[in-house]
Amino acid sequence: EAMHGLGIPTTRALSIAGSDHPVFREATETAAVVIRMAPSFVRFGSFEFFYWRQMHDELRVLADYVIDTFYPECRAAGSGAAPYLALIEAVARRTARLMAQWQGVGFCHGVMNTDNMSILGLTIDYGPFGFLDAFDANHICNHSDEQGRYAYAQQPGVAHWNLYCLGQALVPLTQEVEATQAALETYKAEFGAAIEAQFRAKLGLATAQDGDMALVERLIGLLDAQRVDWTIFWRRLSQLPGAGGDLAQDAPLRDLFPDRAAFDAWAVDYRARLAQEGSIDAERAARMNRVNPKYVLRNHLAEVAIRRARGDDGARDFSEIERLLTCLRRPYDEQPQFERYAALPPDWAGHLHLSCSS
Repeated sequence: EAMHGLGIPTTRALSIAGSDHPVFREATETAAVVIRMAPSFVRFGSFEFFYWRQMHDELRVLADYVIDTFYPECRAAGSGAAPYLALIEAVARRTARLMAQWQGVGFCHGVMNTDNMSILGLTIDYGPFGFLDAFDANHICNHSDEQGRYAYAQQPGVAHWNLYCLGQALVPLTQEVEATQAALETYKAEFGAAIEAQFRAKLGLATAQDGDMALVERLIGLLDAQRVDWTIFWRRLSQLPGAGGDLAQDAPLRDLFPDRAAFDAWAVDYRARLAQEGSIDAERAARMNRVNPKYVLRNHLAEVAIRRARGDDGARDFSEIERLLTCLRRPYDEQPQFERYAALPPDWAGHLHLSCSS
């Protein structure tokens, strides 16, 4: 539901069914099942299931169902293999846009195998997920992912790999490996355009100019080296005056950086870029606050709600879940009553470990 509030395509949560029946995972836990809703739960892996069993008739039935139900425009591509190639392109575009949105808000999925990739470009199968606190491009949110395959910076590449697995599964229908590969390459251009648009919006830039992504890349490197809080940085950036020189005004943002001089150097170039397009501070701030959330479902916020609902300190209390849900429905709005949810995480948050049983 937090992802839905952010405007990111996702399955939805209808309810939670709980039980005191023990479940044996990494430790003995009480049972719970999230009842989720989506237009479809067909995944990339659904096609692989039939491909690897050489069940090509069933593969065609599934592909035709997905096209006719969710991608009817693919039928207009022509006859024979054309609709299936068009399907690959359409799924690649949706997946690319989803990855750009994940990267923009600092969302880490944790287990991006092909069975956790929606054919509709939805965020699906929340297990060891998390939102970045202190920015680390190589952050791993699943402690069982020892090689960092699904680290934050790897997610766009893993999505591309998973699309290739989907393409391989559909070759019996597309009939040509090269044509299938060409359809899959749609992902790269779509992701490139989507991520550029994402970060221009996050920076409050109203126009596209050469050098914008170089400015973004310098910033990402700086945030990574300084371990600056991802969500707080972007939100506070909207309040940075376009005209520099007043360190007191810059302090709320500048003080997030241990090396303030490094931030100052980047800010000079950022302000120069704003001046090139005649940026107006109030208008820029309004644009930025529509794409840079103030509130995300940080791990420690979820952990506190879980402990209270579980009754770790007495009676079970679900009120914190309700408060979080209320706040996260409007993550881009100023909500003074929930200001503590937007604060830097406590020290103990860095010691939380998530796995597939989370």
